[in-house]
Amino acid sequence: MNQADTTFILISTALVLFMTPGLALFYGGMTRTKNVLNTIMQSFVCLGVITVIWILWGYSLSFGKDIGGLIGGLDFIGLKQVGFQPSKYAPTIPHLAFMLFQCMFAIITPALITGAFAERMKFSAFLLFIILWSTFVYCPLCHWVWGGGWMGKMGALDFAGGAVVHISSGSAALATVLAIGKRNGFGKRSFLPHNLPMTLTGAAILWFGWFGFNAGSALAINQIAVNAFITTHIAAATAALSWLLIEWRYHGKPTTLGLASGAVAGLVAITPAAGFVGPISALFIGLIAGVLCFYGVILKSKLGYDDALDVVGIHGLGGVWGALATGLFASKIINPNGANGLFFGNPSQLWIQFVSIVATCLFSFLISYIILKFINALLGLRVNNEDEETGLDLSEHSENAYQFI
Repeated sequence: MNQADTTFILISTALVLFMTPGLALFYGGMTRTKNVLNTIMQSFVCLGVITVIWILWGYSLSFGKDIGGLIGGLDFIGLKQVGFQPSKYAPTIPHLAFMLFQCMFAIITPALITGAFAERMKFSAFLLFIILWSTFVYCPLCHWVWGGGWMGKMGALDFAGGAVVHISSGSAALATVLAIGKRNGFGKRSFLPHNLPMTLTGAAILWFGWFGFNAGSALAINQIAVNAFITTHIAAATAALSWLLIEWRYHGKPTTLGLASGAVAGLVAITPAAGFVGPISALFIGLIAGVLCFYGVILKSKLGYDDALDVVGIHGLGGVWGALATGLFASKIINPNGANGLFFGNPSQLWIQFVSIVATCLFSFLISYIILKFINALLGLRVNNEDEETGLDLSEHSENAYQFI
């Protein structure tokens, strides 16, 4: 084992953990005053719930011995056989360190979905949803890509979670908004963000933490980690600018929300590609991500679905673009353990990426929808009209974020 690599992964783990509170602030600032605590709490509680799931069975289902390319076995249930020895996935760091690093990805992924159904889901239904979704959607997908499953064997490239994290959460978000319905007054009232400085602070924390998310996925201090660190920053910066400029042209004014959203779109898009593409490729990925995700957000008003905080447009569409872009720009010069993409003489990689995208979208959407229908029959998904008008902070938690005297 390597002490420097272990230190690097522990720091990266802390950075990825910090992303979930950052996401809570990012989402919380975009909601109305009466729902900010509920929105923040939905992200923050994932730190507790998903950690317990991951330790008891989630890690084993994701990284246990492969069963038919579909799911991991029960080798590591309750962290059995997970100690200070290295694992086959990260031979220079303790197995426990790798487990906890992966735990942070499992935590933030269901938290991402919460932005879609903000301001209307019962907290009890939400807790059951993240338990079932993490078990039946996240763990199989994680195994497919990173744990020795069929998608990884097929040759799909996903450096830090384009399919596992972003496409899966974006697809689940779409299933959720279709299952739960629109907020009261959607299309008739204005749902303005109540605290954009909070949202911008959350975006800054996400940008900061994303260096651990992407560079840490190299699982060692090496040139691939350095490359992922650099490409992450470039894509975020260029996407922030491209979103800002297209928004300026479309609406006539640049906004802080657009700047923050663009940065996150770039971070999403570069996630699957970070360790496989070079800096100039990252620049193009970011530029296109900003424009594409901006129009993806515009599209929701035309199609009429109520994705409250733009999860489908940013994480879903951004993740799809990032996975495709990996099939275009990946280069074995950057990462000899990867593959060349279309622009480096290997068109078959683009097809492999496309198959992985379709499989992820269909699996996450369908299983998520089934889970939601089950919860609706068991508990009911959303609060009643009176509680929704009162606000979920008061009706679900008996709290108010702000006291006006």
